[in-house]
Amino acid sequence: MFKFLHRQQLVKKGLASARSRRSVEESPLREALATGWLPRLVIFAAFALGLGLLVFAGAPVATPLDLVAQDAPKTKFLVCLLVFGISIAQLWVNHPQAFYRNSSLALIYGILLAQLALIKGLLVLADTGRIDVQLVPMLIPYALAPLVFSVLLGRHLGLFGAVVVSLWGAFLMPTIDAWFLVISLIAGVVAVLFTLQVRRRSQLIRAGLYTGLAVWILSAIFGLIFPQILSQFTSVDPATVAWQTLAAFGVGVGTAILVSGILPVLEHIFGITTDISWLEAADLNHPLLKRMTLEAPGTYHHSLAVANLAEAGAESIGANPTVCRVCAYFHDIGKLVKPEYFTENMVRGVNPHDDLSPSMSALIIVSHVKEGVDLALKHKLNDRVVDVVREHHGNSLVRFFHQRALQQAEDARLGGKIMNLRAEDVPAVREDNFRYPGPNPQTRESGIVCLADAVESASRSLDRPTAQRIEDMVDEVIERKMDEGLLDECPLTLADIKKLAASFRFTLLNMMHSRIAYPQDEDSAPVRESAVTA
Repeated sequence: MFKFLHRQQLVKKGLASARSRRSVEESPLREALATGWLPRLVIFAAFALGLGLLVFAGAPVATPLDLVAQDAPKTKFLVCLLVFGISIAQLWVNHPQAFYRNSSLALIYGILLAQLALIKGLLVLADTGRIDVQLVPMLIPYALAPLVFSVLLGRHLGLFGAVVVSLWGAFLMPTIDAWFLVISLIAGVVAVLFTLQVRRRSQLIRAGLYTGLAVWILSAIFGLIFPQILSQFTSVDPATVAWQTLAAFGVGVGTAILVSGILPVLEHIFGITTDISWLEAADLNHPLLKRMTLEAPGTYHHSLAVANLAEAGAESIGANPTVCRVCAYFHDIGKLVKPEYFTENMVRGVNPHDDLSPSMSALIIVSHVKEGVDLALKHKLNDRVVDVVREHHGNSLVRFFHQRALQQAEDARLGGKIMNLRAEDVPAVREDNFRYPGPNPQTRESGIVCLADAVESASRSLDRPTAQRIEDMVDEVIERKMDEGLLDECPLTLADIKKLAASFRFTLLNMMHSRIAYPQDEDSAPVRESAVTA
């Protein structure tokens, strides 16, 4: 409060700016909630409590197992807790990124508990006679957790969800039957197989259809749809079979529609972005990109070229090409603040840096990163886009203006000797004033955009872009970035960098191919000239 009043007084006196820059806040409390052990233990305890309530609620008097009736729910709950412990170990060993991120854990066990609650609800309705018992196997949403996990967290966690939810669901049944376990496992696997790369919401509907088909076929095999079809075909009730078929396919498609509808909500709550949302974010009609086409057209075309390079490079090493493309679109949005100070937007023959000192020029160049973060936060871009805007230059040196400042300082020292000036009167050139604020790239996608940006910028200086010159230029740029340590903190291996260099060379060679010089005569010269320039 006092800082706010003090700031307002400075603004009135003209000693401070009324505009405050947005920043990425890193709160210790938020960090503790995101990765701390206490919230993780709360999630585990809440799931165990919910699982116990589902097991003990409406427990049958007897089970087919040779156990004492009053101990059966306790035995089931004990086994469920053992499966729960195995699931925690599985996440810890095979999925550490999900295990150490509390939001992912909350999503995983929350969706699993929701599917188990739906199964228990259907069983209760069947016990009370509100639902035909023959319809229950077809009404269970087997694919709910596998679909959500596969789309949001990846296929490996999708298979994990299919296995554990099938095991827990089997212990919620009045009798532990093989049909539920097999149908649930296979239906979950089918749902994951058809959502390996979901780029359109219609693919979820297709996965729902195939899941319904798998449930119907397996139910027929287990005799749940027409149990007497092989012995007494005449006793089959066509109406019942029709309702069971409709339920199997309807629940499969309905589950897919439900998942498609709740995906945006889950993405927002748990901070996860799917490929579907990344494709929606790649729309070139975004206000910032439309501004760029008008105010900084050179930067706009540079960003498109970087996007092509980054996307092809990501595909070559198995990174996410859609993330790279979207981040490349927005990586230079900070240049919208002062577009005329960047080479690609300068009018021919007019260089505003000629009237500035090297330190001021470097300050303007470096500030486009902070301005970009400010615009990205203002327009609520994805957090990963904001990270790439911050990281795509790392803490690299603005080499051109640093060299100019050194040269000017040397000239000033030589002139000072002639004029008998002291050496300390010549201002020292601090390298920190010519470096970007960083941090260096932290992810594979950020590292790819960093390299693609540097390679594309350097390619503009090639007079005759032959294959050998392009190869030498790409190798030189990547080697310089590695020598500066810009790639030390991102998980790009040397093998990945070698593949990226090959991809950049191939893409640049196709982008910078030369046109054929057609022969011209006096009659056809204007026509052919317009055709060539088009």
